[in-house]
Amino acid sequence: MRPIRAGVPQGSTLSPLLYSAYVNDIPRPSTGVQLALFADDIALYLRSNCIRNILPRLQRAIDELTQWLRLWRIDVNPEKSASIYFDYSPKKLQFPVPIDTPHLRMLNQPIPWQHNYKYLGITIDKHLHFRDHIARVRKLALFYLSRLNGMIGRKSKMSLRNKRTIYTMCIRPVMTYASPVFAHARPDLLYDLQIVQNNFCRRAADAPWYVKNSVLHRDLELPTISKFMKDASERFFDIANSHPNPLLVSAVSYEPPPPQHFCRRPRNVLIDPPDELTAEVEKLIEVNKMAIE
Repeated sequence: MRPIRAGVPQGSTLSPLLYSAYVNDIPRPSTGVQLALFADDIALYLRSNCIRNILPRLQRAIDELTQWLRLWRIDVNPEKSASIYFDYSPKKLQFPVPIDTPHLRMLNQPIPWQHNYKYLGITIDKHLHFRDHIARVRKLALFYLSRLNGMIGRKSKMSLRNKRTIYTMCIRPVMTYASPVFAHARPDLLYDLQIVQNNFCRRAADAPWYVKNSVLHRDLELPTISKFMKDASERFFDIANSHPNPLLVSAVSYEPPPPQHFCRRPRNVLIDPPDELTAEVEKLIEVNKMAIE
């Protein structure tokens, strides 16, 4: 037995009660800054045409939040906080913000400006290209694929059905977690994830080099990564439009930019045509249906 001076044990029955009493009723900023709360992760964000208009209002919101945290004796670590300025400019800048931009401060400590930040499992970059996130989850998926090779590889005696189940439960979720957020990324970036799935299909089926990826996807009854993400996005937007959380409803209530526009948003994936591999797989499936009929 030992006294607990901060926090509660993970999974404790007191956690929901203390969360409701201490965190869930956190006051909203009075400066028009939006506050997003998920468990103990707090995000303050504001939209404006100029970063100079954002900083004073964000700083005031941070000060109000800090005052409330002190009142309830909740410790916060400013070193784990980060500032990120989202800019749709197609130019790749060396610095995350203009050089003379001051830092936001919390508890008299500067909050550094960063090019990217991992928030709720998603690596968000300042241009919202999601290049860093896709590279990270691809590397992690390849690691799991290599560790599970004994069960799903060419020499495994496991059935194709079980190999497919292991892949869809252990490897694909690593790549497609929160996919409605980044499914609109550049096709060449998303194809890096498709290569991982192609690798699995060829290993699992012990297929020679001349068997097409579309045939493997059809035989394994496995949708392509882009098809899977598009279906997930359609389900997400259908649910989000009528969700009770007003932040979520406002986040999805917009018209996607035209296809030729340099700025793409998550809704764009709903109107995108299928990629080449997806079209081939769908064509093979239709041919099979016609042959059966």
